[in-house]
Amino acid sequence: MPSEIVQGDKTGDATLPDAIKAYLKEKYNKPGNVFCGVIHRLDRPTSGAVVFAKTSKGLERLNAQFREKDTHKVYWAIVDKLPAEKNGELIHYLKKNEKQNKSYISTAKTLGAKEAKLSYRWIKSSDNYHLLEVHLETGRHHQIRAQLSSIGCIIKGDLKYGAKRSNPDGSICLHARELSFNHPTNQEPITVIAPVPQDPIWQFFEQ
Repeated sequence: MPSEIVQGDKTGDATLPDAIKAYLKEKYNKPGNVFCGVIHRLDRPTSGAVVFAKTSKGLERLNAQFREKDTHKVYWAIVDKLPAEKNGELIHYLKKNEKQNKSYISTAKTLGAKEAKLSYRWIKSSDNYHLLEVHLETGRHHQIRAQLSSIGCIIKGDLKYGAKRSNPDGSICLHARELSFNHPTNQEPITVIAPVPQDPIWQFFEQ
């Protein structure tokens, strides 16, 4: 659900790891504290796949995979305008504004700016919106939201990056569709595919 939070923030709301710990404690009847390692995160308004580690060793090994880019992430984004090219690559420099919790397109010379790369392809269109599949090459703050907005393709519901209207539930139409990695113990390849939210526009695009 878009309202779930992966890591604690100033709201003080309960986190997804808290819920997972409670689930594991009950399911396996575990005494004492239960481990749940945060490997990566999703922006709170987004939906989709997120992976956690059940052991500290698993966390260490999965962190190494993410750090060394041995994982693969695929996102789906519903945008209000088709890009000039239906398939392409975007390369920008992004600078994060901590106070606004927002990233801005910058230049290579800007202090603190980081290079951001992604590729995208068009999948499907409705009368008013378009579904893009996005493959991340870097993992910058609000990268997909900022880069798509910079070419005039604003994600549905994303007021922070230029949408005219919010979604009723406060979500944005950005979905972590697929996540591939190797099991931290036996090294078998694993691919997680997350079903889209139970929302009419998402249901239309998944068909």
